[in-house]
Amino acid sequence: MQKSLWKKTANILVCGLLGAAVLVAGCGDNKTSAADSKPQTKQEQQLSAARNTPIVTAAKKVGPAVVGITNKAYVRDFFNRVKLTERGTGSGVIYDKAGYIATNNHVVEGASEIIVSLSDGRTVKGKVLGADAVTDLAVVKINADNLTVAEFGDSDTLQVGEPAIAIGNPLGLEFRGSVTAGVISALNRSIEIGERKFNLIQTDAAINPGNSGGALVNADGEVVGINSAKIAVSGVEGIGFAIPVNTAKPILQELADRGRVARPYLGASLMDKDIAARYGFEIDLHGGIFLVKVVPNSPAAKADIRAGDIILNFNGSKVSTALELRSKLSECKVGQSVDVLIMRNGDTQTKTVVLEEVPEEYAN
Repeated sequence: MQKSLWKKTANILVCGLLGAAVLVAGCGDNKTSAADSKPQTKQEQQLSAARNTPIVTAAKKVGPAVVGITNKAYVRDFFNRVKLTERGTGSGVIYDKAGYIATNNHVVEGASEIIVSLSDGRTVKGKVLGADAVTDLAVVKINADNLTVAEFGDSDTLQVGEPAIAIGNPLGLEFRGSVTAGVISALNRSIEIGERKFNLIQTDAAINPGNSGGALVNADGEVVGINSAKIAVSGVEGIGFAIPVNTAKPILQELADRGRVARPYLGASLMDKDIAARYGFEIDLHGGIFLVKVVPNSPAAKADIRAGDIILNFNGSKVSTALELRSKLSECKVGQSVDVLIMRNGDTQTKTVVLEEVPEEYAN
């Protein structure tokens, strides 16, 4: 009996020890598992749907493709010494893996050296392949690897009121990669700069000096415009403009390929009713445009259009101002034949003009 009791006691002790060993081993496994798994950083934690908005997604997608552009030029100091100094900074958008960057002409104009600051902290020298003052577009080329490329969208599908995100470097590189958001305020907004009219996208997304050349992005993370101009008038806020990307693409391609944009020209100096009134001329223009001068050997001269003629109709459209004529001319192609209705000595005649490329000295 005593032997049996001792045997039972021994069995109970063995079972107890085994159970304790299992418990200890189990605890050890749990501790090892917890140590091996690293806690997520705040950046890696899943954002709620309320926070992970299309603006956040678009900024992550396009932001790395937006660069800073520093324009440096040689100037003479007080002691007449020539030195390379910074003239200003702007923004640009990488649109090709080969290192092609879209920006504004005024960002790179007059530069002796271009420095491109990438979103990952690298700085590389850039080369201006081509620039066009008329549309305020330019293409810069850099040699660098592992570039993030922005995707161009279709600006013709934009709707008034849809989200618009501007990404760039307002007020300099200290504020690089700044994101502002608003809506598409208007489409095909025509503004006159000098003697030319431009159809631009209007947005209320804040666009400040330094944003020029940056990206205007839709909620899908596609670049739909190149930020270009901002009305900076006292009392005016929330009005910014961007060049529609569908307008910009063929110009960027031509600038990258040949360094300039081929545009047709007539080769004549124009005076419409507004110009005549400004200079005090009293002349009956019959609702047309007076030709003050015709450049020798120009397309107009070759078509027997002369100084003193009045243009009434160009390529099927009535024109009464120099701006209207230039606008219609810009819609034509080099080599295209157009009919021009003129009035000469009270009689109307139709002349056929074969448009040629504007000479480089008149290009801008």
